[in-house]
Amino acid sequence: MIDKLEQLVEIARQMVAPGKGILAIDESTGTIKKRFDGVGVESTEENRLDYRSMMLSTPGLGEHISGAILFDETIRQKTADGTPLVKLMESQGILPGIKVDKGAKALAGFEGEKVTEGLDGLRERLAEYTELGAKFAKWRAVITIADDIPTRACLEANAHALARYAALCQEAGIVPIVEPEVLMDGDHDLDTSYDVTEATLKTLFHELYEQNVLLEGTVLKASMVISGSEASNRAGPDEVAEATLDCLLNAVPAATAGIVFLSGGQGDVEATAHLDAMNKMGDLPWPLSFSYGRALQAECLKTWAADPKGNREKAQQILAHRARMNGLAALGEWSEDEENA
Repeated sequence: MIDKLEQLVEIARQMVAPGKGILAIDESTGTIKKRFDGVGVESTEENRLDYRSMMLSTPGLGEHISGAILFDETIRQKTADGTPLVKLMESQGILPGIKVDKGAKALAGFEGEKVTEGLDGLRERLAEYTELGAKFAKWRAVITIADDIPTRACLEANAHALARYAALCQEAGIVPIVEPEVLMDGDHDLDTSYDVTEATLKTLFHELYEQNVLLEGTVLKASMVISGSEASNRAGPDEVAEATLDCLLNAVPAATAGIVFLSGGQGDVEATAHLDAMNKMGDLPWPLSFSYGRALQAECLKTWAADPKGNREKAQQILAHRARMNGLAALGEWSEDEENA
């Protein structure tokens, strides 16, 4: 048992290694179809494999990406020459991760709120994913801010599910990423975002404690404390950074292995600037890095889609640049000059 715990701690450390973050390419079949529809590409298994293998084979990607979260389809796929994508990742020093939740569904009795499902059969699925090479997993909960929500019942239901998932992951020797995403949809102000995020995180860590989850072998994937996307007077990068750090310091135990941020609808450079501003604010009890999906992929996807064969190398260069920029931000060393170089 000691060996398994030490292994969890070591993997978690690798996930949040200095100057590195996590690439989120775990879009469900439905979500990737929407992304592909937006750039005029048919969402076939072949095209999904071509796109994701293009990203994972980007030269030097492992210099700034410690791990990548995969979808069930992806962790089973092989490149044209028969190399499993997991082996391709390992050759770059990138840890394979897997999304294991079954999506957020309506929370019965609570209009406008959701709870994430997927605990049934999870122990058996984790055993299979371990065999397929997964070193860490991810489970996302969704918290909406609106009139009279989120309710305490919604926060507790999602936190309990996240903690049960995390305990099952650690039993299987897999590091859990716990992701309680507070959505930025709405016109709420920064203070409201702060209050909801703090309540969400405090509820989560209470449940993790109750389920005997080892925090040193757990990574938090957090949303930033940020004004609603439709707010009339949105807070700037320094305000966001300060509010987010205050919230995390109030709610996240120092024992937690690390915190990686989701981009949650932020623009590419906006997400990088916010991460950098936080890391410039001084010493923190945990590493602060990134686990971005769209904020790493958006421009890369657009470029690849315009000519999947002809633009492959150009798309990889764009991804490598965004990974490097966020790697610098994770060290507090990003600047607009670096961005434009």
